[in-house]
Amino acid sequence: MNAKLTKAPMIDIGISADERKKIALGLSSLLADSYTLYLMTHNFHWNVTGPQFNSLHQMFMLQYTEQWNALDMIAERIRALGHPAPGTYKAFVKLASIKEVDGVPKATDMIRHLVAAQEATARTARQLFPVVGAAEDQPTADLLTQRLDVHEKTAWMLRSLLED
Repeated sequence: MNAKLTKAPMIDIGISADERKKIALGLSSLLADSYTLYLMTHNFHWNVTGPQFNSLHQMFMLQYTEQWNALDMIAERIRALGHPAPGTYKAFVKLASIKEVDGVPKATDMIRHLVAAQEATARTARQLFPVVGAAEDQPTADLLTQRLDVHEKTAWMLRSLLED
């Protein structure tokens, strides 16, 4: 069989290999933060207690479900750029800016942790815009804009719960 037929075709989407690699690395960090945020939110959904139990339990479920769906979009964009998406806890811990929470915090502390994690994920997404802009990578810019909207809005809603 001809070696040329078995080799994967080159990616020619108007973004250089070097730019695609930089974008994929940034998206990998966003995926790691997003997965860590997903896991934290799901954990808090399972373990929340106290007078706000029902409302927080339901809110956390909506948030982790949205976050779960976003993971696929981010990973598939990495793949479309020609790179493997990270998919192990080891890789996520190395790439994420969000640290895991030990133990089971009180409900108010859960909210504080989630605000910080939502904001950290937004910062990770925002940091990628200069690279994406220079490469004229509109699909990734669109994805980042969507994620920023979700993370900033969710952080605002969670912060609102902490006000007197």
